[in-house]
Amino acid sequence: MSIFLSVMVQVIIPMFSLILSGAVLHRIFNFNLKTFSQLIVYFLLPIVCFMNIYEAETSSDVIGLVLLYLLLFNAILIGLSAVISKLSKFDKKLTSTFNNSSVLSNSANYGLPVNSLVFAGNPLGLSIQIIVAIAQNILTYTWGFYNVVSASVESNNVIKKIVKLPILHALIIALLFKYFHIKIPDFLNTPLKNADNAFIAIALITLGGQIAYLHIKSISKVVIFSSLFRLVLSPIIGLGVIFLLQIEGTMAQALFISSAFPSNRSASLLALEYDNYPEVASSVVVITTLSSCVTIAVVIYLSKLIFPL
Repeated sequence: MSIFLSVMVQVIIPMFSLILSGAVLHRIFNFNLKTFSQLIVYFLLPIVCFMNIYEAETSSDVIGLVLLYLLLFNAILIGLSAVISKLSKFDKKLTSTFNNSSVLSNSANYGLPVNSLVFAGNPLGLSIQIIVAIAQNILTYTWGFYNVVSASVESNNVIKKIVKLPILHALIIALLFKYFHIKIPDFLNTPLKNADNAFIAIALITLGGQIAYLHIKSISKVVIFSSLFRLVLSPIIGLGVIFLLQIEGTMAQALFISSAFPSNRSASLLALEYDNYPEVASSVVVITTLSSCVTIAVVIYLSKLIFPL
């Protein structure tokens, strides 16, 4: 019960206070949500990616095992989402939104606070979640971005758009800075940290604006499928991969918990950017985030029961 209440107070309530603020403000001022989306995708997210990679400190053994887990885990999720889309006969744009909403999780702005709460005083748990969050950023703006753009433009233009994406440039620069031990000067570090901190508020306010005029009279099957995929099927698959790789202890707990996070807001932002059923993507984000206040508490409890330290 204490974990459940802590997640509610420290994660869910702060997140939804900003989402509600965005919804109210959009109804009053009628924001240009496309501009907000572009600000996030082309400016704030690259900085978040850069700062996470630059500041993370983990051993090569931990990184290798976590990356192997993520490779298998995400490959299974991607394959299953493709099969479900095919069997459900979704059109190209809806397939893109379903796949992204189902596979991509909110491992950074939701996952890191939850992880910090669960593994307080255990730096290994936080290090693992940082790796997961970085991997999710990369997956979102490679595979996820390809899904969105390929549903909207000719396929021969997709690679060009991905290569031009600022977050990939930020990734390369961050890796170079870490490899050569380059220190960021204070006059750059301060604005980078300010932009990094601004990401959560602006992204949540934008999401609130997206759902401000969303009237859900009935929840479509694609929203139900995607929500169940993210909150139920994903942790089951994650648990299976953990057993397959014989991972134990803190690492097993952290990876199992990370598999149960709600749908990534970036999937919703990309759907808005390219007009790929943004109302479906927003609905999945809202439903999974609301529902996760219960489901994530269950997964945290099971992680401690199955993988005792």
